[in-house]
Parts: sequence; C-alpha cells; structure tokens
Amino acid sequence: MTVLYSHTDVSINVESTTLKVVGDVNVALAADLAASGVKWLKSTDLDAVMFDFSGVDKASSVAISVLFEWLRICQLRAITVDAIDLSEPLKRLASLAELNELIEHPATTLAV
Repeated sequence: MTVLYSHTDVSINVESTTLKVVGDVNVALAADLAASGVKWLKSTDLDAVMFDFSGVDKASSVAISVLFEWLRICQLRAITVDAIDLSEPLKRLASLAELNELIEHPATTLAV
C-alpha cells in the first residue's frame, strides 16, 4: 500500500491497481484529493484501474466530483476503469443525482 494523501479526516491509498479513498471528503480538501489522484494517474503505467470509495461514510458531492475528475484523466490517458466501488451513502447520492449510468459504465458514457 502506498499513501498518496493523508489528512486527519481523509486519506488516499494505492493498493495494487486501486485508488482507495477513506474518510470524510469535504470541500476544503477537494482540490488536494483530486490532485493527488490525478498525479498518480498521470504517472502510472497501468492500463486499468479501480476506484474504491467504500470507506467514505458520508454522502458528499465533493467525493463524486473527485471521482469524475479521476475518470476524466483516465479517459484522456486511455486507462480503463474496471470497477468503481461506492459506499452506501454515495450510492444513494449518485442515484438521487441520476449519475448511476456514468458511474456504472464510465468508459462508454463519460465525454471528454
């Protein structure tokens, strides 16, 4: 496991091919969280990754925004996203915002 970002409330780790977010994703940390993942995605030689937001216990549009920034970079770099794992609160938020299709099928629905 490699720690990409760590703050008292939230961390981002790389475990094999997975970017894993754990903690309370909030507006004050959004830019740093997104940038940490973007930096790693731009430097990796992997052609496929997974995103794990199952450790984010609060529904947060910020977490969804970070996810979409990472998806955008993956699309630009032709990195396949094999899976996106969201916590139950994030799944409910994504459903309310009608983002399920984008999250379930990012390779076919996300436009650059």
